[in-house]
Amino acid sequence: MKKKEIGFKPFISLLLSLKIPKSALAVGLIASLITTLVGLIVPLLTKNLVDGFSLASLSVPLILGIALAFIVQAVINGVSIYLLSMVGQRVVAGLRERMWAKLIRLRVSYFDQHSSGETVSRVVNDTGIVRNLITDHFPSFITGMISIIGAVIILVILDWKMTLLIMLSVPLTVIVMVPLGRQMAKISRNLQDETAHFTGHVQQTLGEIRLMKSSTAENTEEARGVEGIDKLFKLGMKEAKIYALIAPLMYLVVMVVIVSIIGYGGIRVANGEMTTGSLVAFLLYLFQIIVPMATFARFFTELQKARGATERIIGILELPLEEPVQQPALSIDGKTLCVDKLSFSYDEGEPVLQDVSFKARPGEMIAFAGPSGGGKTTVFGLIERFYEPSSGEISIGTVPIQEISIASWRDQIGYVSQESAMVGGTVRENLTYGLPNAQAIETEELWRVTRMAYAEDFIRQFPNGLDTEVGERGIKLSGGQRQRIAIARAFLRDPKILMMDEATASLDSQSEGIVQQALSRLMDGRTTLVIAHRLSTIVDADKIVFIEKGRVTGVGTHQELIATHSLYRNFAEQQLT
Repeated sequence: MKKKEIGFKPFISLLLSLKIPKSALAVGLIASLITTLVGLIVPLLTKNLVDGFSLASLSVPLILGIALAFIVQAVINGVSIYLLSMVGQRVVAGLRERMWAKLIRLRVSYFDQHSSGETVSRVVNDTGIVRNLITDHFPSFITGMISIIGAVIILVILDWKMTLLIMLSVPLTVIVMVPLGRQMAKISRNLQDETAHFTGHVQQTLGEIRLMKSSTAENTEEARGVEGIDKLFKLGMKEAKIYALIAPLMYLVVMVVIVSIIGYGGIRVANGEMTTGSLVAFLLYLFQIIVPMATFARFFTELQKARGATERIIGILELPLEEPVQQPALSIDGKTLCVDKLSFSYDEGEPVLQDVSFKARPGEMIAFAGPSGGGKTTVFGLIERFYEPSSGEISIGTVPIQEISIASWRDQIGYVSQESAMVGGTVRENLTYGLPNAQAIETEELWRVTRMAYAEDFIRQFPNGLDTEVGERGIKLSGGQRQRIAIARAFLRDPKILMMDEATASLDSQSEGIVQQALSRLMDGRTTLVIAHRLSTIVDADKIVFIEKGRVTGVGTHQELIATHSLYRNFAEQQLT
């Protein structure tokens, strides 16, 4: 995804578009304001205490006033922290909800171009950065500004000359901090990108742990992981260098100002121009200026981080949806599937399909054959509407499938792939996956479809039956078991069009025989599209479409193609004799 520089206005607009609990935000900020104002009273009470200090002058009301100020400040501060944290959590939850709802409705082509780990990093890490800004740094910035303004006003009233001395340090601090802040923002953006890339690599490696181990690729993956960790380390050290400059500089400025105030104030106290209590109050107010200023550099760094994170979040939220406008539902029962002059390219200038045409009438079995890489699976992807064709049209009856609701279209298609994809969970959850009425489906209905898919016997042998956990991607099941559960899932959906992509290619001969029987049951009475390299599974097809290098080079029955198509005849001689 191409980076897009944005200003702070889209960042603010994005936050305002979320369901922020405004009452909690208002109360939290008001509580912070009260905490700050109470904090501004304490030095004045301390001044009175110091100026009139003697055992005899220690009045109970004054001591109680100071104690009460501290207690009120602590309680209200706790309320403020809780409410503002709730606001931050609500904001990040809202962001994640919007991103998640968007991501699962993006076109498949987005996921072809972006690793799942990178996308996960955007949903988790980038939104977390925005939350940190709102929950931790923004309230501190607001209260810090109030504290500084209030303290400066009181200091001017107390002693404008000493206040002027403090103010001389501000321009120096700004001159130093601004360029460092910009450098920090650049480093932080690179760190976010590298973190997303590293997260993607880790997720991919762990997701294919068996491939990695069977290929004895531990050393290769270790080297790649260490390389990613080293990049993160170097960027982290660059960030640390900036902080290493900021912290001592801030400390230096603070110490110079404190020493100057103590020295100058001490002289004025000695000369009788200032009371000791005023000097103590002055120092306390000075800390109420210095402490917030020390956090401002961090706030602006986090603000830049949040801006970079927002660029990526907005980049995802602005992507086109798979179905930009909701289309009406349509029953496809009894209608002919027509593919007319279909062309498609994953990358511009590299056509995968060119002028592919065929028809599948209700109840027909249409098979696709041809060399690997010819485009057969891509045809299925276009029919499923995972991709949009470059040219040509797919229609059902006389209606282009783009004019039908995607949900309605896919609900009427059953897809059984070679991988037999499964989700982590139970057998029951995999059978009912995606069905709107999943909780209402009777257990007996589930046993009926598993019986039809020749899956009932092995499921009943599990200790927990339908409630047996299948593991991540069904890893606890054999290939044949996963395939039969996938077929049972298709039975449950009762599809009008059935698509099978190399459905038995990876099975042993015994499993293949059982699965083939289940598939024959499933195909009965349905329009069926089949991809198969084993011609023995498609010799009885009503029509075979032979695809080479993205083009249809022959259409006909098994016997017709043997008579007219030399490459198909070669395939048949190799496999069937």
